[in-house]
Amino acid sequence: MSTSETAALVTSVTAVVLVAALCVAVAALSRTMKSLRDTVHELRRETLPLVADLRSTVSRANAELARVDTVLDTAESVSQTVDSASRLAHLAFTNPIVKVMALGAGTARAARKLRKADQPGKKKG
Repeated sequence: MSTSETAALVTSVTAVVLVAALCVAVAALSRTMKSLRDTVHELRRETLPLVADLRSTVSRANAELARVDTVLDTAESVSQTVDSASRLAHLAFTNPIVKVMALGAGTARAARKLRKADQPGKKKG
């Protein structure tokens, strides 16, 4: 065998080994891709119902938030009405009550003076 034949033989053997290694790598890659495809399919099968449930839950939560917002608006309106009524009652009753208290204080003072004036032995004037 000549040198060129030996080089051709070595090159052929190396090429066959590389092709065999490449075939093994492609087979492993193919198995990995099949496993990945199965995993993605399983993930999609389990995830889609969860996403649908999540949408339903979010929709219900939004409805409840709208109800709570309505309740808060109503509570705020009631609070403002009570505050206005309280101010109105304060304005309506403060002046008459002050006048009644002043009248009571003046009457009590006049009654004390009259009692002092009616007591015998005391000087008038």
